[in-house]
Amino acid sequence: MRVSPTSEPTAAEAPKKKPATAAEAPEPTVEAAPAPVEAAAEAPKKRGRKPGSTARKTRTVELTLTVTGTMDGEWQAELTQSGTRVLQGLSVPAAAVSRAAAELHEDISKAIESVLDAARQQHQSRLAELEAELSKVRQALAELQED
Repeated sequence: MRVSPTSEPTAAEAPKKKPATAAEAPEPTVEAAPAPVEAAAEAPKKRGRKPGSTARKTRTVELTLTVTGTMDGEWQAELTQSGTRVLQGLSVPAAAVSRAAAELHEDISKAIESVLDAARQQHQSRLAELEAELSKVRQALAELQED
């Protein structure tokens, strides 16, 4: 019998195959893949952030508030941003300085309150001097009017 290259084998000529059962089925072959650790060691180092850290770096703004006071109770504020003066010589009431210090921290509040207490005592003594002088002037004026 001749077989032409274009003809297909007939059912009689084809080898008969049995249907494969689960026990007889050939097992698929699995090639061993290199371990991920070895692959990472061979790969070139990547630049950038460390793996696992997805947090962005927080940008900070540098502001410096300087509050200065005198024993007379006059307070001024100066604001600088990154070395550049934004405000200078801004007059601030002593009561506002006291409230702000109390909001910031107890130790800051104590330090500022001691300065404010010294200023209050100085003003009270000056007031007492002026009241004594005023009473002398009133008395001298009253003596002049009696004549």
